[in-house]
Amino acid sequence: MVNPLIAYLKLLRQIPAADEAIISLYFEKKAFKEGEYLFKGEGRVCRELYFVCKGVLRIVSVNEKGIELTHYFYKENQLCTILQSFNDEVPSTGAIQACCNAEVLVITKKRLLELYEQLPYIKEIIYEQNNLRLIEKVNVRNTYLGEDAENQYKLFIKQNPDIAPRVPLKDIASYLGITPQSLSRIRKKN
Repeated sequence: MVNPLIAYLKLLRQIPAADEAIISLYFEKKAFKEGEYLFKGEGRVCRELYFVCKGVLRIVSVNEKGIELTHYFYKENQLCTILQSFNDEVPSTGAIQACCNAEVLVITKKRLLELYEQLPYIKEIIYEQNNLRLIEKVNVRNTYLGEDAENQYKLFIKQNPDIAPRVPLKDIASYLGITPQSLSRIRKKN
């Protein structure tokens, strides 16, 4: 079976066969059930980077009122981590949770730095992909500005047709900043 990470990297640049084997050795395959946390911040430093093979992950935090806030969804062929915590080794209040059953390839920061020493071009690829994801997050969030809840939901469905059916409604409501009850009413209308 083809390693999904290698297949993805090959879309971005040529990867020699010898390098494919090296990259594969550094990543460990893990599976998570819906609702399971890959990383739970609570003031800890995120020291792992995930590549989503199957499923959807979300970045989530809890505000001072105890309300869960979904910040972003990650799907297949995307790298996921709590970026500031991972890069700067600072504690995080955010967490990474599986929205549905998920399979990921995971690498610790220590192992990633070792991989960078062996294959320096991997650092460029990961840095570029993380930057693209940050820009995408901002652009996506900006599309929701000034829209009412119903239009926000319509935009979400349009932009994420492959995510919406796989994640709990409460997570979508949290992402859009509306109550699950409001989202339920909106869905019944449409």
